Amino acid sequence: MLKDYEIAQSKKMQDIRNIATKIGLSEDDLILYGKYKAKIENIKKEEKGEIVLVTAINPTPFGEGKTTVAIGLHDAFWKLGVKSLLTLREPSMGPVFGIKGGATGGGYAQVLPMEDINLHFNGDFHAITSANNLISAMIDNHIKHGNELDIDISKIYFERTMDMNDRALREVEICLGGKINGVPRKDHFTITAASEIMAIFCVSKGFDDLRKRIDDIIVAQNMKGDFVRVRDLGITGSVLALLKDAMKPNLVQTLEENPVIIHGGPFANIAPGVNSVRAIKMARKLSPLVITEAGFGSDLGGFKFLDIICRTNELKPKAVVLVATIKALKYNGGVSMEVIAEENLDALEKGMENLRAHMDNMKALCVPYIVTINRYATDTEAEINQVIRFVESYGAKCILNDVHAKGGDGATDLAREILNFQTPSLELCYQDDDPIDKKIFKVATKIFHAKEVKYTNEALEKLELYQKFFGHYPLCIAKTQYSLSDQKDLLGYPKDFTITVRDLHVSAGAGFIVVYLGDIMTMPGLSKMPAALQIDVNEHEQIVNIF
Repeated sequence: MLKDYEIAQSKKMQDIRNIATKIGLSEDDLILYGKYKAKIENIKKEEKGEIVLVTAINPTPFGEGKTTVAIGLHDAFWKLGVKSLLTLREPSMGPVFGIKGGATGGGYAQVLPMEDINLHFNGDFHAITSANNLISAMIDNHIKHGNELDIDISKIYFERTMDMNDRALREVEICLGGKINGVPRKDHFTITAASEIMAIFCVSKGFDDLRKRIDDIIVAQNMKGDFVRVRDLGITGSVLALLKDAMKPNLVQTLEENPVIIHGGPFANIAPGVNSVRAIKMARKLSPLVITEAGFGSDLGGFKFLDIICRTNELKPKAVVLVATIKALKYNGGVSMEVIAEENLDALEKGMENLRAHMDNMKALCVPYIVTINRYATDTEAEINQVIRFVESYGAKCILNDVHAKGGDGATDLAREILNFQTPSLELCYQDDDPIDKKIFKVATKIFHAKEVKYTNEALEKLELYQKFFGHYPLCIAKTQYSLSDQKDLLGYPKDFTITVRDLHVSAGAGFIVVYLGDIMTMPGLSKMPAALQIDVNEHEQIVNIF
């Protein structure tokens, strides 16, 4: 059986200029990055495309293949003669060298060139990292040279970033070694995918919007308690200069030679978890049907797409695809990863309550949805039929897909069902003018299914401050992806539990308030046996064992 990278490397790719013609683009619309990758210049057309969102139940630590399903579904539409365009996030090198892997799909539903996309990919992540760290460098430089803005070094909120899992950088002391190196203070690193610059990069509608959002970033408070912003440091232009080329969405192709736009890469458990708004807007100009994927479950990336992106861009989805796997359902039923491949109908029955919770989320938000089982080779017919019966008894449709083994051919039934959806719909979880604590309570009870919300003293102080200045902002919840709750081991469909708000942070540039639940970390660490131990380059200078 071929590994994912072997399947990808065995495919002869089409010149990206030929791929571009399938969505009406010429070479003049492209900035070529070799033969198989390009950036797309601004397209002046009306946005008309309908949106299909791919989300999922709570995953196992190894992911459940939402990206793979999104790619296979995209290829399926083209097989049916329906023009579509897929937008995806760019992979972070943290997971690539960690445990989860990349974000280019798997089996026969992949995007190419998978090695380039998973590693560096046109330099977008590096540009975002550099832009972020320029701001950090200028903060400490300003303090070193007189601190005219009277920045309170105990209230510096902007953090440095790096695109790698490195727990050693979660808390650091900087400017050590004497006066020449600046004023010593504590600092933190956030992984690039969770940085505010990444969030701003993804929610910005255009270059002018990006400029305003960079201006508005709050970096600290001064000794009077006033907010200090990037515009006060006078470096917005330099930050924009670093982001200028990265702002343009990237065009690549699937194994079946269909166009894909990949742009932006925020995590869904600690950031918005969706690709850039510019990619979606561009795709809506180029195709009547746009498929997009949001990270982790409907309680995280799926909800954030519907709550933040749809709210601020006046969008409603044509359909939501809720991905489930037999493996993840058994995991939610208490089965360990070591025996997850074995048939276990009792555990599956218990774990299907997690699927019920996510279907409840879809009903609460009034979105049209369909459940799909992403098939694995170890799934048995008894297990598959048990899930289908359960979903249908709940009044929803459940379609089996086999995109990993069959590519687009494995999702044509799913594609046909989606084409039957007629009326886009969405009911927001809370209103803009709801107080922040009411917004948090509504999300906690309606989407996470909690009973109550508690706050640490630090969170309560921030709540009072932010309500005064930023009460109209939407929320970006940061919590574990493995549970609907803020406790990663509380699997299935937990109820009557308490959510603990540990901290709040205003991302004034991105235009939302980050709410930290439980012990969620913004800088992940590596496992004992990370993927970095396996990846190599062979004698032909091909990357091997990259998934």
